[in-house]
Amino acid sequence: MNKFVKYLSVVVFTLFTLPAFALDDAVNTGIFNDTAIEGYDTVAYFTQGKPVKGDKKFQFLWRDANWRFATQKNLDLFKQNPEMYAAQYGGYCAWAMAAGKTAGIDPNVWYIEDAKLYLNYNKNVQKEWFEALQGDIISADKNYPEITDVNTYLSH
Repeated sequence: MNKFVKYLSVVVFTLFTLPAFALDDAVNTGIFNDTAIEGYDTVAYFTQGKPVKGDKKFQFLWRDANWRFATQKNLDLFKQNPEMYAAQYGGYCAWAMAAGKTAGIDPNVWYIEDAKLYLNYNKNVQKEWFEALQGDIISADKNYPEITDVNTYLSH
């Protein structure tokens, strides 16, 4: 990759994630809505092995975010055990969380490790995340409660 493209990538990543750095919600919902993981069905990653857009008619409020599902069955599965199906780190980018930051995601850039769903900002970021996967998961697990308000929900 030439220097200009690399520089441009850093600038674009920074511009798109600057608003997210100020967020400290337990779940990444973006700036102008309350929908988790951009409206994608978090259960479908496990049951269908791919990202599937959720439907407003199958929606559930959890941790102050609306989680959408493609089917009633997926909604029911999530209600039974949201911790099992919810994207790790509230749907923030796993690589950014490992670095102690929050960043948005591309719902099409995902990975399941040890029965946990991880999302990333883009494929390039995911490549970097894969290079230190286990260490990044340990760091992100530590950082998530420190930089978000997830402890509010864990204490209930």
